[in-house]
Amino acid sequence: MTQPPKPPANDQFELFLPYIADMPLRDQREMMERPFFSLAKSKRVKPIDYHSPDGKTWVHVSANPDYGMATIWDADILIYCASVLADMARRGLNDVPRKLHLMPYDLLRAIHRPTTGRSYELLGQSLDRLVATTIKTNIRAENRREATFSWLDGWTQLVDERTERSRGMTIELSNWFYEGVLMQGGVLSIDRAYFDLTGGRERWLYKVARKHAGGAGEGGFAISMPTLFEKSGAEGQYRRFKFEIARIAERDPLPGYTLDLEQPAGKKEPMLRMRRRGGEGRAAAVTASTAPAPAPPTGAADPVLLDAGALVRSSVARLANRASAGELTDATLATLRAECPGWDYQTLHQDFRAWINADADRTPVNYQKAFIGFVRRFHEKNRHQL
Repeated sequence: MTQPPKPPANDQFELFLPYIADMPLRDQREMMERPFFSLAKSKRVKPIDYHSPDGKTWVHVSANPDYGMATIWDADILIYCASVLADMARRGLNDVPRKLHLMPYDLLRAIHRPTTGRSYELLGQSLDRLVATTIKTNIRAENRREATFSWLDGWTQLVDERTERSRGMTIELSNWFYEGVLMQGGVLSIDRAYFDLTGGRERWLYKVARKHAGGAGEGGFAISMPTLFEKSGAEGQYRRFKFEIARIAERDPLPGYTLDLEQPAGKKEPMLRMRRRGGEGRAAAVTASTAPAPAPPTGAADPVLLDAGALVRSSVARLANRASAGELTDATLATLRAECPGWDYQTLHQDFRAWINADADRTPVNYQKAFIGFVRRFHEKNRHQL
């Protein structure tokens, strides 16, 4: 019996991407710090024009007046796409596609959105803004003076004529975004709770913290408030921005990172410091901050002070031992960045700890060296996927 011909590829989607409930979420590294998106929910048509303090990097974002500028909530779609591309590359898929076929329902669930009729309508508006927003930048422009692109080259939706229900959609990613995701070290893992942040500034601060404070040790990453304002591309006055950032720091809502305002001596403007919550390097920092004072002159020592110093040294020793048995040190991270670049060491650390906890006989004599060996083996096996 003759089989009926298959419908043309452009009329029916044969490949749908899975709902990524258990897939690690990834964001494109270069997009996590620079002002590529509007941080406001209201329509923005005013361009973003950013130049780095050293003048070497610039970004210009312009909006189509009919659609407005792509927002940091619209960028959730790009996070979904980056996560899928990175997973395909990790699994060794040949010819990772630039045009993705997916179901809108799965996309909305993955980025923590409701699946009501209104949500599908808003999804279409987000896709339109990602297509209509134009970016010019010298980031990764190579020998050219600048790169010009939109986030998406286009999108289409297939609708069942009888039921009027979506049969899927295609999203065609821009070359700039696609190449940025697949280049070595092009993505960073993000916490799934990121999607639950409701404010645009909170979302952008999380991206900055994830990029700069993720492996920065106990000291974290500090940035002056005026520089932070310029990097954000936010509309409005600096004074208002500073006030709102101070309120965010007081609430401290970011998943995995804590925010603190500092007033440097002799400086007029404050700094914002970002640290990992319970991050690596804590013991080393405590060692520096609680080190005992120089010993008093011979014959003048106070027994009480000596006892207190002994307690401090004992406490420091215990903390240092913790750093060598469960918390990554700055030296370990520096070694890994030099020998095994491009990986998310915090995610690998979670895998390593799970492996150790599965068997009591796996407790290492030297935790730091054992983890370095673990990553080296992982890198040797998987570096072709970078």
